[in-house]
Amino acid sequence: MASGITRLKDKTAIVTGAAQGIGRAIATRLAAEGAKVAVCDIQTDVAKRTADEIKGAGGAAIAVRLDVTSLESAAAAVAQVERELGPLAILVNNAGWDKLEPFIESTPETWDKVIAINFRGVLNCCKAAVPRMIEHGSGKIVSIASDAGRVGSLGEAVYSGCKGGIIAFSKTLARELARNKINVNVVCPGPTDTALLRGVMEDRPKVLEAMQRGIPLRRLGKPEDLAGAVAFFVSPDADYATGQVISISGGLTMAG
Repeated sequence: MASGITRLKDKTAIVTGAAQGIGRAIATRLAAEGAKVAVCDIQTDVAKRTADEIKGAGGAAIAVRLDVTSLESAAAAVAQVERELGPLAILVNNAGWDKLEPFIESTPETWDKVIAINFRGVLNCCKAAVPRMIEHGSGKIVSIASDAGRVGSLGEAVYSGCKGGIIAFSKTLARELARNKINVNVVCPGPTDTALLRGVMEDRPKVLEAMQRGIPLRRLGKPEDLAGAVAFFVSPDADYATGQVISISGGLTMAG
C-alpha cells in the first residue's frame, strides 16, 4: 500500500465513521503506514468493503460495527478490536453528521441528533478507549472537529457548537492524560468534498461554488488531505505535540 513508510507498524487503530469519506481515507492511510485498522461504522456492509479493500492492498483491517451515540456500543467495539487486533494504541474520532439550516428553523430533534453523533460520540469513544490506553501506558487520540468550530459557519449553529466543544474537550483531556503518555490533538477540516457535503449542498449549488471561490487554494479539500494530518498526529513524529488544533482548509481560515 502506498509509500513503504511504516511509522505505525503493528499499532492498533480505531477509526470511527470509517466506511467512507474522510474516515475511509484516514483508515487507508494509517494502514498504509503499518497500522492494524478497525474500520468502525454503523454501516457495517460499507465498512466491510473498506476493510476488504485495505486488506486487498496488503494492509491489515477489520470491520467493526460501532454506533458512536451509544457508550455500550463503543465499549463493545473497543473490546472486540483488542481481542482481534491487539492493544489499542490509536483512536481517531471521525464520525459526524449535520443538517444545514438556520438555527431559528431547527428543531430540538435535530439538535439531539447532531449533538449525539458529533459531540457525545467523541465522549463515548474516549470513555471506552482511554482506560485501555492508560493500562497500556501510552496512546494517541485525534478528533476530527471542523473550522466551523473555530470560526462559526452559517446554517451550522449546533454543529459548530459541537465542534467547538470537541476542541475545548480535547485540550482539557490532553492536560489530564499527559501524565499517562497519551497525546490528544484535533484536526479541523475546511469544506471537504465528501458525500456528506454534497448531500448538504444538493439544493445549494451556488453556495458550494462561492465556497470554493473563497478558498485561497481554489478547491475543496479532499479526504486524503485530512488523512496526512491525522497520520502525523498519531505517529512518533508528534510525540511532543498534545492539545493542538490544526486547520486543513486550503487557507480558508488563517486565524490562530
